[in-house]
Amino acid sequence: MRAEEGIFACGDVALQRGGTLRDARIVYKTFGTLSARRDNVIVYPTSYSAHHTDIEWLVSPEHALDPSRYFVVIPNMFTNGLSSSPSNTPGGFPEVTTYDNVMQQRRLLAEVFGVERVKLVYGWSMGAQQAYHWAALFGDAVERIVVNCGSARTAPHNFVFLEGIRATLQAAATPEQGLRAMGRIYAGWALSQTFYRRELWRGLGFRDLEDFLVRSWEAGFLRRNLHDLLAQLRTWQHSDISANELYRGDLRTALAGIKARVLLMPSATDLYFQTDDNRAELPHLRDARLVEIPSIWGHRAGNPRDNPEDAAFIDRQVAALLES
Repeated sequence: MRAEEGIFACGDVALQRGGTLRDARIVYKTFGTLSARRDNVIVYPTSYSAHHTDIEWLVSPEHALDPSRYFVVIPNMFTNGLSSSPSNTPGGFPEVTTYDNVMQQRRLLAEVFGVERVKLVYGWSMGAQQAYHWAALFGDAVERIVVNCGSARTAPHNFVFLEGIRATLQAAATPEQGLRAMGRIYAGWALSQTFYRRELWRGLGFRDLEDFLVRSWEAGFLRRNLHDLLAQLRTWQHSDISANELYRGDLRTALAGIKARVLLMPSATDLYFQTDDNRAELPHLRDARLVEIPSIWGHRAGNPRDNPEDAAFIDRQVAALLES
């Protein structure tokens, strides 16, 4: 499988909420070969705290994002620690929005690869929020999107969950304490009650529940920089496809303005990106289907690296969308 990493120098970027991101850069990775007509492009944005290495498992001939057929581009979000972030940018770091991310991602596609139209934007969680923004902002340039465990606007309950994370990180005596506490809080939100009742963590190779919390959740967040996570959390909290000059806060108009075919794919047991959020969006979309993942893996059903059943379900739905 052909794969290449690169850095797109965005220059000084004037940001949506004011301020400038100096010498901004997007670290990205591509898989597969761009067709002569440049018509086989899939954009696959990263999710909260993820690097491209955390999500690239889905880019495989065994899955719907098949690099033998498609040219898949994974742009790392600003604030994720690879692209421009508090941890790698001198001085104070300004607030960036989902809008800021996708505007620069589109520049990356056009200026580096000469791509003006994409076949699909596929995203999970914060990646799904970026997929929604691509479709709402770029009109005919986006043929299809997959909104996997995401929403057009961050819901109030989702916002409150993130407030708990923010307060925990800011109140911690040390970054390590904050990140360990964050992992334990996240463990209760990202997976369902039934997941824990059935002790499915045992099948993932952990001795007991404490081992799962320490080696999976604490260790996962200890890989990251606390200030990067706080900055990315702000992006998540204020994500809204209508929060721009094009739609001026009118979410229904923003949804109705999407021309792409939309697959809304929530998890039945997601505790913060709930199916009801997508049900409320569906009537306002021109061409959309809602297919719920029948899973007990909660939010993690949408990124089922260790869950072949949910992965197969997602692959079938995405393959059908790509062939439509």
